[in-house]
Amino acid sequence: MSEKKPRRAVMSKWAKTKVLLKNNKILPYIPDTQKFSDLTLKNMLKRYSMVYIKPEVGTYGNGVIRAQQLKTGRYAYQTGTTEKSFKDYESFSKSIQSHTRKKRYLIQKGIHLLKYNKRRFDIRVMVQLNPKGKWETTGLIGRVAHPNKIVTNYHNGGTLMDINRLLAAHISTREIQKKTRELNDLGVTTAKSLHKKYPGIQQIGLDIGFDHTWTPWIIEVNTNPDPYIFNKLSDKTMYRKVIHYKKAAAAV
Repeated sequence: MSEKKPRRAVMSKWAKTKVLLKNNKILPYIPDTQKFSDLTLKNMLKRYSMVYIKPEVGTYGNGVIRAQQLKTGRYAYQTGTTEKSFKDYESFSKSIQSHTRKKRYLIQKGIHLLKYNKRRFDIRVMVQLNPKGKWETTGLIGRVAHPNKIVTNYHNGGTLMDINRLLAAHISTREIQKKTRELNDLGVTTAKSLHKKYPGIQQIGLDIGFDHTWTPWIIEVNTNPDPYIFNKLSDKTMYRKVIHYKKAAAAV
């Protein structure tokens, strides 16, 4: 009987989150994340006033909901380009659950992402096993949300951008270099942590969001990230490296 091959992709966001929460080096960068329930929604809105509700298994930002408890006392949420507002929690919760009842969802502390031209952005950090079997951060690319959407995903209308151009709107060249090193290190640390639990993983894509404190929040980790987004950059250096490493890993 042949040995079972280790998984090269882990689809459950909750499974990945539980692994990363056990690593004290990564823990400070993970927003409070819980399994979705009506009670969790109520409690987390009281604590944070804004949360993201996302399918436990899903891609491209599909099905993500941004929910808020407003200062006026009303409740509101947005999914896709649809926005709804409610006078009371009960009707708000009932409407949210019309989206979530068919699948398992997670609820995450909302990070107020920095913006570029009034559009939220985050950074995709690509980390791969290099041909020598060592984890290496091979690509960084900015993802700027569609003006009318809450998610930054390219496949959901987001715009891909060179991170130097993106971050230069906020910080100096020296600070950009410092943040780049920080992202590179966080990417490798995260990959190593997941790899211990899931040794079949050969690449990960971290979605890192910055708030006004410039904390690099790990919004999500993808174990089957799209390498072709890096081909959208005018400089193809990252793209060539990402593809080279992907092909080398696939041949093993």
